[in-house]
Amino acid sequence: MLLYVIVYDIPCDQRRKKISDILEGYGQRVQYSVFECLLNQDKYKELKKRLKKQVNSQEDSIRFYPLTKHTFNQIETWGEPPVIEIPGSVVV
Repeated sequence: MLLYVIVYDIPCDQRRKKISDILEGYGQRVQYSVFECLLNQDKYKELKKRLKKQVNSQEDSIRFYPLTKHTFNQIETWGEPPVIEIPGSVVV
């Protein structure tokens, strides 16, 4: 699993709402157009596929920033909400 910071700039209110609704199903909103999503590879692919159906590539911008464990440990947070915690180990 990786933590992805996903940011977007969508000028159309209707598309922006759809993008926001999709992202809320995958992670935590940390600012108006910024989400933190803890995703495995399958969920990441699924999310990108769903978002791609909504995006107008001529007008919209979505950026995906994967954070490694090293960079995750260097995150500083001032104020709320707190950063999503990455589990130390996952038992399947």
